[in-house]
Amino acid sequence: MAANKKITIKNLSRALRLPFLSASVLPFIFGSLYVRENFHIITFLFGLGAVIATHLSANLMNDYADSKSGADWQDKNFYKFFGGSKLIQEKVFSELFFKRLAAFTALAAGFCVLGLSITLKASSVVGYYLVILLLGWSYSHKPLQFSYRRCGEFIIFLTFGPALVMGGYFIQTKLFPDMKSFLLSVPFGIFTTAILFANEIPDYSDDVRAKKMNWVSILGLDRAYVFYRLLVVAGFISIVVLVQRRYVSPFALCSLLGIFPAVKAIGILKHHYLDKTKLMLSSKLTICIQVMVSVIMIAAIFIR
Repeated sequence: MAANKKITIKNLSRALRLPFLSASVLPFIFGSLYVRENFHIITFLFGLGAVIATHLSANLMNDYADSKSGADWQDKNFYKFFGGSKLIQEKVFSELFFKRLAAFTALAAGFCVLGLSITLKASSVVGYYLVILLLGWSYSHKPLQFSYRRCGEFIIFLTFGPALVMGGYFIQTKLFPDMKSFLLSVPFGIFTTAILFANEIPDYSDDVRAKKMNWVSILGLDRAYVFYRLLVVAGFISIVVLVQRRYVSPFALCSLLGIFPAVKAIGILKHHYLDKTKLMLSSKLTICIQVMVSVIMIAAIFIR
């Protein structure tokens, strides 16, 4: 496919989906800072570099794979939050460009992981990275294509919840697996899954035509908001449980303020599930909820 390679900061930012980095960076920061007395800046920086580069690689591979499958060609309009970057469809970059950049960012992550492995004197870190990279690439890419087989939501929960929080916790404490760090990861995984689910609703009709099946297809478009509501309620309940178990301070309950934008998002998903323009707001609200919850959870580490 021919493409005019307009490599500008704006186009690269759009291709990499930089605004979505909060979904990976904030949970990792939380896991890394949780045991403050064990904090090591060098391992943190290596880990953060690996997290960012791996996330970007997965984003790029998602665009490539969804273009190859035809999913992103059903509607060529760019909606910022869902449906891909559309840069392939607009002929700004080629599929090959996305594939090569995905490989380059994965290699950059690999160098960070190697540095992390040497610093920690733990070769197992490399194995963990390869598993996470495989899950990230296989979210949309053949042969596994998790997002096409109603498994994408579970993969997002794992990679943006336990993998990040437990990963950050591990590189500071060398404890893995650890039940406490897993429980701490649950709200992060749930709210990021809610972002995905909110983005799947406007894409649903296009995804069906591309044989891409997700959890929206279980309830249908008109009742998809019910599952979204369950996700956000489960996310807030998980935070309450963490406070009750004294894993985080009561300050974490300030995250319950996210209920207000969640109610607004639920209303949009319930009444305007066919209007992609209005659904952009529900996606934006869900991202704001995830960011707000994450920042408050990080602050709760310091505010006792």
